[in-house]
Amino acid sequence: MSQLLRQYKETRAYSESLCEPLETEDYVPQPAEFVSPPKWHLAHTTWFFEELLLKGYYKNYKIFHNKYSYLFNSYYNTVGERTGRAKRGNLSRPTVKNVYQYRHYVDKFMEICIKDNIGNTEFIKLVVLGLNHEQQHQELLITDLKYTLGLNPLFPVYKAHYSLVDDIQKEKPVFIKIDAGDYQIGADNNSFSYDNEHNRHQVYLDDYQISSELVTNEAYLTFVNNGGYDNFNYWHDEALAWLAQYNIRHPLYWRKIEDKWYQYTLSGLKPLEPKAYLSHISYYEANAFALWQGLRLPTEEEWEIASPKFQWGLRWEFTQSAYTPYPGFKTAKGAVGEYNGKFMVNQKVLRGASRATYPGHSRPTYRNFFHPHMRWQLTGIRLAK
Repeated sequence: MSQLLRQYKETRAYSESLCEPLETEDYVPQPAEFVSPPKWHLAHTTWFFEELLLKGYYKNYKIFHNKYSYLFNSYYNTVGERTGRAKRGNLSRPTVKNVYQYRHYVDKFMEICIKDNIGNTEFIKLVVLGLNHEQQHQELLITDLKYTLGLNPLFPVYKAHYSLVDDIQKEKPVFIKIDAGDYQIGADNNSFSYDNEHNRHQVYLDDYQISSELVTNEAYLTFVNNGGYDNFNYWHDEALAWLAQYNIRHPLYWRKIEDKWYQYTLSGLKPLEPKAYLSHISYYEANAFALWQGLRLPTEEEWEIASPKFQWGLRWEFTQSAYTPYPGFKTAKGAVGEYNGKFMVNQKVLRGASRATYPGHSRPTYRNFFHPHMRWQLTGIRLAK
């Protein structure tokens, strides 16, 4: 078995393993536009391989269902019309059983296609992109599911001992000094990376310091208890409107019950662990906390250059950098070109990875991005000065 085929099988199997603890009812709900149901994630990642690979590389391929391209396209205008993002949870049909049949049908032909195109460089690049795409959706599947379950007053358990937010700080934070100078950032061409990580280029950085550790629940709880959410001096004007509109008083999934703090996790509602790293925080909250501390968030350039000097990968870490193209960035032709470039507006860059990230789906140059009010991902805070 080729390495590519092995990677394909492992990645596809991992998606389905994430769904093993689910009941049929868990596959469908969509409580907010920004989350998608597990059933949709399973189908969309399959659609990617059918639409972008099998249709072009498997002679006389017969599509599984002529409406699935409309149902499970996400945002690819090149491919055609699609169901509205907010309506993905309205689909009681196709059934969960049908979606698994769809996955296994496409997998059968993809395995043949991989064997027949093992020397085709462009084909291989597209398969690798498809695998990384599915790995992204595996993390989204879990965080979307947590958001859905977290709204349930029963506080359902997805899986025992599957908290993802129980990492305890073991070392006292220190500030790591980085000297001023010219540095190179961005991905090279030696291994897979997304187009938004290119091109590798030079940046100048002044002297700065960055924390060796992420912020803990205990530290952030002090901010909450000291009226951090009430002091306008720490918040952007847009953030103040967000706080007021949604009555935001604490991080997502925190609950205060009979004067004690709890946190909803995928293993159920648990007492808030003070020494655990903070999670599910927005950029607005991260920036406000940094200002309260008399510090700031790092830029993405600072984060990348300092990253070999600290441990990362437990939380996606907000930077103060806007998500914009690197020098020389070019949008690819066709559907692949819609992957990253068209989202380069009104978003913030996050660096690192999280406990929900697929093993190996991370690197120091990786540029994740979300709008500043979003906090349903496993996000945390690293401070700088």
